[in-house]
Amino acid sequence: MSHVNLGSQAEIADLVTKAKGLQQRILFVLFAFIIYRLGTHIPLPGVDATVLAAYQGNLQGGLLGMFNMFSGGAFARMAIFALNIVPYITASIIVQLLSSSIPSLKELKQEGEIGRRKINQYTRYLTVALAMVQGFGLASGIEGQTATIGGELVRLVPDGGLMFRLQTALTITTGTMFLMWLGEQINTRGIGNGISLLIFAGIVAELPASLLRLFELARTGSVSGFMVLAFVVGAIAAVLFMVFMETAVRRIVMQYPKRGPGPMMAENNTNFLPLKLNMAGVIPPIFASALLMAPITAASYAPESAWAQFIGEWMAPGKLLYLVAFVGMIIFFTFFYVATVTFNAQETADNLKKSGAFIPGIRPGASTAAYLDSIVLRLTTIGALYLAFICAVPDLLHRDGMLPVYIGGTSLLIIVSVTIDTVARIQSALIAQKYESLLKKAGGAGGRGGLLVKGKGSR
Repeated sequence: MSHVNLGSQAEIADLVTKAKGLQQRILFVLFAFIIYRLGTHIPLPGVDATVLAAYQGNLQGGLLGMFNMFSGGAFARMAIFALNIVPYITASIIVQLLSSSIPSLKELKQEGEIGRRKINQYTRYLTVALAMVQGFGLASGIEGQTATIGGELVRLVPDGGLMFRLQTALTITTGTMFLMWLGEQINTRGIGNGISLLIFAGIVAELPASLLRLFELARTGSVSGFMVLAFVVGAIAAVLFMVFMETAVRRIVMQYPKRGPGPMMAENNTNFLPLKLNMAGVIPPIFASALLMAPITAASYAPESAWAQFIGEWMAPGKLLYLVAFVGMIIFFTFFYVATVTFNAQETADNLKKSGAFIPGIRPGASTAAYLDSIVLRLTTIGALYLAFICAVPDLLHRDGMLPVYIGGTSLLIIVSVTIDTVARIQSALIAQKYESLLKKAGGAGGRGGLLVKGKGSR
């Protein structure tokens, strides 16, 4: 429906005004954002707020600092939403991987809505377990941390121990489950993907602080004006490039046989099958980031051990081994997600055959499936390299000191993707509203016309 013109800005504003349901959905999303942001400022019980304020810089750049990107700053503030929705994302990855290898889960996926609900229930159970483990690890990681206040070393957690760890794990798990529920409510009552919108809100909320740090560095002379200009121009160019790649579509010509007026006459009705260049969207970088947090969480249980030191030295963001693993996981998850979730060439070919459609020059059935597979393979290869490039280059530039302020490629990709998806959903709702108003007008005119004709014939 994207080809339908909504009209001028005044007409669009009028449509938005009349679309009461759309207004309520948008207001619900904004309300959910407010609740989410309030939760990112509620500190965990047992953490000294004064010491935390002195220690926040170390948290943002330390071993566990990668959580902060997805939590909207909640991790640096040690808030109840410190892990955000990351355990749910990790659980979704594991369940999807198992669904491709375990026969019973495969059968559930094919049972439609009932199977989907059962799989979602399994994902929730696994989310609780992962949130408990990661929350316990987070508590173990911060328990022995200290900060210097007034020339003295002060512990971040004055009264640590097993009770503090259990209390923190339960609080973190409750916060994660609440965010999961809030994301589901956005899916039902709001507009857009709830989980993606919550991550989007957290990232956007931290952007002003990053820009203020950049301008402060420029004001104090730590960064030259040319560097600031290059940073701004590069960020704009990156966003424009991502918008182009996210909206790029390969259109495959399809023809539907259409009967003509004579028994031997037929004409072909041409249509297109659109295939996005980046079919996987932002899921692969999120999956890769979530999985790379697993060794960091494990290392937090024994921060003084040799393997924890190895992870801190080589697997922290910006390190070479981390970048190699990050790129490899992005490429793997791009192919995996497209093949298992996004597009099924055989199913598409069967549907085309059932509807009588065909691709010119390609035989229906197996040949069409093979042809679609070859196109999707090329598109996915380009999409995987694009995602890896966008997500890895900012880390490389920041590691080499070329970026004065770090804004991750994954963060920018989430912002652009979620914005495009949400705008498209709003446009679809406005188009539906416009069609509905046109149908009402046509129905009213038709009804009045019918009465006039009836009255004329009755005389």
